[in-house]
Amino acid sequence: MDIEQFVAQSIGEWRSMRSGHSLAFQQFEDVLSEISITAFNGDPNKISELIKASSEPSNSQHLSPFCMEWNAESDWEPDDPSEVSSGSCLIVPIPSNEISGKLLRSVGYAEAVAAESEYRFLDDGTFILKTHYDQSIAEERIWFVSEHVRCRSSVLKTSAGSGILQASFASEVRKISA
Repeated sequence: MDIEQFVAQSIGEWRSMRSGHSLAFQQFEDVLSEISITAFNGDPNKISELIKASSEPSNSQHLSPFCMEWNAESDWEPDDPSEVSSGSCLIVPIPSNEISGKLLRSVGYAEAVAAESEYRFLDDGTFILKTHYDQSIAEERIWFVSEHVRCRSSVLKTSAGSGILQASFASEVRKISA
């Protein structure tokens, strides 16, 4: 697996069921999400701006930029459990070699700021992503069980990496049009 194959396999509409365990608050969360992953065909200046704002050289070669949009409903919202969390981001992969590189995101996973992640692929095709934020470190794993089913696990650690704040697991099923 390489980044182009991974992105191509991820393109589509997904229904996600995620369970999260917040160790910090000793709570359990169920999240249902609609996720849309599309190839980026927008203004190339947005890619250039994201690269320039990162630690990567401005002339870095990128492959398969894509957009992700999500709408999530969580049972963790104490005031209104049906409150929907939504957002979108541009994601730009910058490979170092066949199996590893950087992933630039206009909005991060754990903190709503631009993020720079390191990625790599294991021999079995599992995508490993590690992101250092100001307040935390996120480690994610994504793997395909079949063409239309993938799994995602994540661990959110303290910024020093010494404690686990949250752990989650999601199963995601691609919506197939008839």
